[in-house]
Amino acid sequence: MTARDLALAPIAEKVARNERLTRDDGLALFNSWDLLTIGGLADEANRARNGDRVSFAANQHINPTNVCVLRNTCVFCSFARMPQEDGNYTRSLDEVFAEADAAHDNPTREFHIVGGLHPKLRLSYYLDMFRGLKQRHPDVHIKALTAVEVAHLARLERMPVREVLAAMREAGVTSLPGGGAEVFSPAARATIADKKLSGDEWLAVHREAHRLGIPSNCTMLYGHVETMADRVDHLLALRALQDETGGFLCYIPLAYHPDHNELGEALGRSGTATTGCDDLKNIAVGRLLLDNIPHVKTHWPMVTPFISQVALGFGCDDLEGTVVFERVYHEAGAATPMWLSYDQIIELVRGAGKEPVERDSLYQTVRTFEDWVPGRASARPAGPAGPSFKIEHRRAAAARGQGRGRALPVLSSVVAELE
Repeated sequence: MTARDLALAPIAEKVARNERLTRDDGLALFNSWDLLTIGGLADEANRARNGDRVSFAANQHINPTNVCVLRNTCVFCSFARMPQEDGNYTRSLDEVFAEADAAHDNPTREFHIVGGLHPKLRLSYYLDMFRGLKQRHPDVHIKALTAVEVAHLARLERMPVREVLAAMREAGVTSLPGGGAEVFSPAARATIADKKLSGDEWLAVHREAHRLGIPSNCTMLYGHVETMADRVDHLLALRALQDETGGFLCYIPLAYHPDHNELGEALGRSGTATTGCDDLKNIAVGRLLLDNIPHVKTHWPMVTPFISQVALGFGCDDLEGTVVFERVYHEAGAATPMWLSYDQIIELVRGAGKEPVERDSLYQTVRTFEDWVPGRASARPAGPAGPSFKIEHRRAAAARGQGRGRALPVLSSVVAELE
């Protein structure tokens, strides 16, 4: 591939030789304006590993509580509430089970369970939840609790993290989500989440999980106060742990949403989300630097289905899933749908010239869709039907574009050139 930005030419040669990229290479990629070359290199690296397959999960998000002891210190969060604050909630186990019962009428393969750091919910609450879910839905994988939640429970119970993780595994947890990593830079964390688990502590929880045979995902929150060097160092720390344990299944870059939180107000960023170009660059650079992590996921509730579809040509091979009732990012102003059906996901993937593949939490293939008949399995949650996908799709893209300034016109030119 011929790079228009000459600074990327040596990197293109390394990618062609399947050679590991360095910290300087990562900085060059993040600082380059040549988005098409970066995307093309990432697509090349992804095709070598995953071909044209794009996976997704039929998953349902469950957020048991939004009460969180870090409410006043994680200034980027729009989801958390204090115990007496308006809008706080804590689900009883019966309420959680009732919400999960949507899986009886949908082809759900995964429960994705995360929430706040409640000061009074003990480990037994979560273990009973996992056991109850497995009893009611034995074929559904449970991906549950971020490293931050695990460490919080270990402190509450005065138990080693390893024992908490072992108890979760015995109760039915299949894997850990990757949330809570934010960005590992101590300087950035001091600004956005100074009381939260440190980067080293986050890595330590995942190291213990991997040693116990519990795989996990990993993430990076971008688009707030971090520097390009912070981003690269974060990715290299993930790569180093993967070299050590091999336990990461997937990397997911997460776009910061500035609405309805203190950080966005302090930065004067309310209504101004990350740009489409930066969203795509974070996907692509992640694919290029994380040569030992099998999958890279675009989280469509954060960046819109439109951006996620384009990301499938920028080194991304996973489209998240049906995401029945996502709350965390919608509290932060995400103007995306609350769920997508099978038909909508398959339409997105095939529209990008890729092959849709349904997976489970461990990235094992559940089925392919050569003979797919639209309308057979909608994966639509119970409740009032929303607007049609195309209307919601356009509204979400338009809403995100209003905060992006000139990002969408630029992205349109990118798509035109890719075609």
